[in-house]
Amino acid sequence: MSGPNPFIKDYLMTAGPTPLPPRVLAAMAEPVVYHRAPAFDALFGRILERLPALFGTANDVMVLTGSGTAAMDSAVCNLVRPGQAILACAAGKFGERWIELGEAYEAEVHRYEPGWGARLDATEVDRRLAEHPGVGLVYATLSETSTGVVHDVRALAEAARAHEAMLVVDGISGVGATELRQDEWGIDVVVTGSQKALMTPPGLGFVSASPRALARAQEQPAGRYSLDWNRAIAEQRKGATPFTPAVTLIRALDVALDLIEEEGLAHVLARHDLLARAARAGVAGMGLDLFGDPDERSTVVTALELPEAVDGARVPGLLRERGITANGGQGELKGRILRIAHCGYFGAFDVLTILAGLELVLRELGADVELGSGVAGAQRVFAEAGVPVAAPSA
Repeated sequence: MSGPNPFIKDYLMTAGPTPLPPRVLAAMAEPVVYHRAPAFDALFGRILERLPALFGTANDVMVLTGSGTAAMDSAVCNLVRPGQAILACAAGKFGERWIELGEAYEAEVHRYEPGWGARLDATEVDRRLAEHPGVGLVYATLSETSTGVVHDVRALAEAARAHEAMLVVDGISGVGATELRQDEWGIDVVVTGSQKALMTPPGLGFVSASPRALARAQEQPAGRYSLDWNRAIAEQRKGATPFTPAVTLIRALDVALDLIEEEGLAHVLARHDLLARAARAGVAGMGLDLFGDPDERSTVVTALELPEAVDGARVPGLLRERGITANGGQGELKGRILRIAHCGYFGAFDVLTILAGLELVLRELGADVELGSGVAGAQRVFAEAGVPVAAPSA
């Protein structure tokens, strides 16, 4: 009789969904609360009060029942009417989603596609906005999960503002994992989802929209229903939701926000930075190259190029046989890269675990990788930091 090996532990090491802290898991086992009862009102109020700090904003943050893609969808259907011109910036799979959404709502989509792994260039955005003065909306990505690159959205906001255009940012994997100061940087809209650095299961989308963006949404009278910002804001300012929310996920998020507050947002971001530096050092220790144009901002995912001599498409499966679920490449990068996640409920030994597993898998596939070389590179970074790097308290 064969089946799963009960002695292999499972390690979820993807960039989303991410692992859940035990306290978050336990919260979801509590009885379901009625969403029109005082208990939920208090719960929802705590959520609404604390979310803006993660965005660096004074805006009301809308809570939508749906994935991060639903939040992205809302940022198009509330702002764009058929025939209106937008500039969609894409340097990976999730940037391409802005293009797809623009086309779905029949916008006049101008594309800026520098290539997967490239960093979006604010100078190029400025040039394209000058060429197309009718563009009033620029769509871009903070953390491109498919490539590991974190883009300089502050510079993109400056370029957009110079042409009186609004910048809309997909912060789905970036919010809570890398620096973001929405109000200070002048970003009109930021969207995110629950399943990344917010350490909650998939199913909640969040939107922080500036007064200017909300005013534009009010001028767009049709084209959406459950994702209508006007309806969501009106109800939230009364402490309610327009429709039945995902009450169990909201309870889980409440606990996850407790964990972020206990650690302190500055420490959360510093932990992500340290984990990323260790992952990059581990990649270098194995003699491998990083993919694309990552820099010190790339604190969410580390993407590495797999050796040409191995069948890269087999790497995720062989890791999974060892209990490690990690992301391979998507689209044109399938079989070419592996992505090491360190977003949300991750600590030092998570990074060391996936590096050790990768060494074993690459050796099995015939790569010339010295066992322990990647682990040692990461260990040196942790040792030099001189502080324990644990995931948020369980």
